[in-house]
Amino acid sequence: MGRLDGKVAVVTGGSNGIGRACAIRFAEEGADVVVADLLDGSGTVAEIEGLGRKAVFVEADATSAAHNDAIMARAVTELGRLDTVVTAAGVAFAGYRSGEIDPSRMATATPDRASQFVELVPDEFRQVLEVNLTGTLLAVQAAARVMRSQGTGGSIITIASIAAKHPEFGVSYSVSKAGVWMLTKEAAVHLVSAGIRVNAIGPGFIETNMTAMISPEMRTALLAGVPMRRMGTPREVANTALFLASDESSYFTGEILHPDGGFYTE
Repeated sequence: MGRLDGKVAVVTGGSNGIGRACAIRFAEEGADVVVADLLDGSGTVAEIEGLGRKAVFVEADATSAAHNDAIMARAVTELGRLDTVVTAAGVAFAGYRSGEIDPSRMATATPDRASQFVELVPDEFRQVLEVNLTGTLLAVQAAARVMRSQGTGGSIITIASIAAKHPEFGVSYSVSKAGVWMLTKEAAVHLVSAGIRVNAIGPGFIETNMTAMISPEMRTALLAGVPMRRMGTPREVANTALFLASDESSYFTGEILHPDGGFYTE
């Protein structure tokens, strides 16, 4: 029997990377899945359907409250209910979604750290927080409204980062992910009476489109701080999400798990 048999999941940012891996991993364990993203999710949907599960793609902007409500509504109207949500929609820096990508913003490559901070453009800072932090808030709120009305509780999993606790990955990104972690704890406290568990995952360096832009030199430098000396895979993060979505984590709420190869230390 699959660990998510009879469950319905929503994964925002489910078209690629960690989100796609979570959607597919959940389907392998018996869940039907709503894949939500601004990017085309047909590939994820096809793979889920190939596993014999139902899948729905919803084109949605993580920063829109109406879109987040529509995502959760589609889970109920087309798949019958809502049991678990993964908020994997996110950006590394301003301009990422529009294709105006400057890989140097991905991490702190410039020795002049003072200039990086004082020259940070406030509008770019706001753009990253709008997607990563406000977008997560809107998804959690929309999911909680549906789960509470069902009266059956549920599991919500936010995607934070090791950057939530390490100020080494760019001001905007680190601050946004620190906010996601505190938001997770606040949501856990407020929603526990409704039977809704809220936990976070704080991945380390994972092989995704974002980290593919890192130069070989920077990659070597980053991995020097990882005891396992390699990047993780999206599936390894998805396995963590599977645990948090399943009944095996029934006594977990307000926690953060770090699949990071040993990088994180308290």
